[in-house]
Amino acid sequence: MAFVDYYKVLGVDKDASVDDIKKAYRKLARKYHPDVNPNDEAAKQRFQEINEANEVLSDAEKRKKYDQYGEHWQHGEQFEEARRQQGRGRQQPSAGEEQHTYTGSFDGGEFSDFFESLFGTRAGGGRRTVYKGQDFNAELELTLREAYQTHQRTFTVNGKNVRITIPAGIADGQTIKLAGWGGAGMNGGPKGDLFIKFNLLPDAVWRRQGNDLHGSIDVDLYTAVLGGTLTVDTFGGTVKATIKPETQNGARMRLKGKGFPIYKKDGQFGDLYITLNVKLPTKLTGKQRELFKQLAES
Repeated sequence: MAFVDYYKVLGVDKDASVDDIKKAYRKLARKYHPDVNPNDEAAKQRFQEINEANEVLSDAEKRKKYDQYGEHWQHGEQFEEARRQQGRGRQQPSAGEEQHTYTGSFDGGEFSDFFESLFGTRAGGGRRTVYKGQDFNAELELTLREAYQTHQRTFTVNGKNVRITIPAGIADGQTIKLAGWGGAGMNGGPKGDLFIKFNLLPDAVWRRQGNDLHGSIDVDLYTAVLGGTLTVDTFGGTVKATIKPETQNGARMRLKGKGFPIYKKDGQFGDLYITLNVKLPTKLTGKQRELFKQLAES
């Protein structure tokens, strides 16, 4: 398989910072996402390469190995051990053990040949070392409203569509694993896994804190003074909140069980906290002004 330069895939320099890599990945992932490019096989392939590149370069340890070993970064430790053995000469094999000796150079184009002969299938048979396939990483952005309810999404991985169910209440930064949706294994080894990280976008009204929701709502002066009811639009629908008479500006209300769903606990929710912003009336009539004067003088 041809060597893929992950730095070129993301369009960044080899000394790019973690933030530079993250920004490049997000920009390209949005551009080539299968949802944006339906039925576009080239875009699907590009999206896969972008995810692979990000999976390696965003991880400090993997990136270090990749910079050192290139396409064979996953097996760098085995290669180093093999190189040490080749340098000092292998011990005589025990009874029944096959001896394999490499006499070429470790540099340049023969690196891949050596690696394949030592860890892959060799002419004339011999032992085979089985390796699990590469794990892939992907990121998915969700609105807070989308994360409020269980729903399904479709991803394209290795040219195949996989439909996943996202449980209600998933947290920002939470990662789930899809076993067997990574890269192909070596020498018959198992496939790698796909790790999907969820990024929750901020909502215009509600702010999530754990399983609770926080927000502020305007209430008119007359309702704050005299009391009444307030209609609140929540992710679960509209609810009625009772405003007590003489409610002060900045007062906070708690609506129990009207917050965010608790992850994988059906029917359980956090609470909803509302901060009330009392709005003063404008464009008063002459009669209204007179009434306010009477209240001030009383």
